[in-house]
Amino acid sequence: MARKRTKRPMGQGTVWEQGGNWWIRWRERGRRRAAKFPTRELAEKVLARIIGDLAAGRGSIEVERPPVPQLGDLFPEWIERRKLTVRSWRDDASRWRCHLGPFFGRMLADEVTVADIRRFVESRIRLSLSRATIRLCVALLSAFYSDLLERELVPRNVVKAIPRAIRKLIRPDSPFEPFLERQEDIQRVFLALPQPFATMFAVGVLAGLRPGEVLALEWGDVDLRARRILVQRQARNGRVGPPKSGKARSLPMAESLANVLGEWRLATGGGGQLFRPAYPKRGGHPGAPARFLNLHTVLQALRRALKTCGLPESLTLYGCSRHTYAAHFVLGGGSLSALRELLGHHSASVTERYGRLRSEMLNASALPTLSVDFSRPGAAVIDMAAHRDEKGTTDHAVTTDLLTTRNGMT
Repeated sequence: MARKRTKRPMGQGTVWEQGGNWWIRWRERGRRRAAKFPTRELAEKVLARIIGDLAAGRGSIEVERPPVPQLGDLFPEWIERRKLTVRSWRDDASRWRCHLGPFFGRMLADEVTVADIRRFVESRIRLSLSRATIRLCVALLSAFYSDLLERELVPRNVVKAIPRAIRKLIRPDSPFEPFLERQEDIQRVFLALPQPFATMFAVGVLAGLRPGEVLALEWGDVDLRARRILVQRQARNGRVGPPKSGKARSLPMAESLANVLGEWRLATGGGGQLFRPAYPKRGGHPGAPARFLNLHTVLQALRRALKTCGLPESLTLYGCSRHTYAAHFVLGGGSLSALRELLGHHSASVTERYGRLRSEMLNASALPTLSVDFSRPGAAVIDMAAHRDEKGTTDHAVTTDLLTTRNGMT
């Protein structure tokens, strides 16, 4: 248990114990300074000398700090611990290896400044790296520094101090993720895709499954008679695991999707995986064929279909399937709470991102349904032309006269 800080007279500094070390704190030229020592006696001795030097008009002594390792030496240990809590640790390791490591790897942990982060962002922009990737790199660096701050290796998380100007550089171009807005475009893409990619696209766009969940589907998870799909696993990096939310979910199946899956079952035999690679894995030795289709292969087929249909090839696999499903669900009047259950989101804030649509896409059903009657009691229809001829006045005078009459004023 940490010992309470020793109360001292004003201006005499502070000594306390924390984390197995003895800390001192004092004020110098209006700024707080701190240092830690292994024993209380050494901490009090150094503090007394500092206070004496300040009282005599001399600067305080420079407290020797323990050497701080380079970021490149600290990252491997951190990513090993991150494996236990974050499913996307492989993506984090790739971002460090390709972008963050070459730039920050040889810097000391406590020497990185906001200016260094700005230079990193500007250098990635010059390399035509997408803003989304740069933003993920900066977020990863912030998570790394939060861990270093907990371990008292750095005095602060420097990433949290970056100004708004830097954040604007990595802000997405548009808050709306593109998707297939017209239903006829969805049909055209389906017809332009060869099998098995057409059926995979149908499952993603008509049931809202993640691409990894589509790859891991088995015929035992599909009940064509009850029109239900059980999502209980996900394929990621050639391995099978639980869904991203960590729990299974049962989804209703649209009639059009049931027809597509019925035809696919007759074509494949209806056993094992729905979508098998051309060369299934037969052993566990290195270099053996994969058990699942490669998502890059699926994306290439989708881009060829988009090009054939004259649609933007920049559309992602998520945008054409899962996000298209969610956007059309919202446009059809579905609630975000129901969409959250269908998509399997853990937090409602994630589902809200799928409900961000452009204003011109919203229909009259999105307007507030207020049934307030603004008509006045006893109001009558008045012939404006006859009233104008009778009064012989201008339109403004007629309008003023009518309002005065309706309000009961003479």
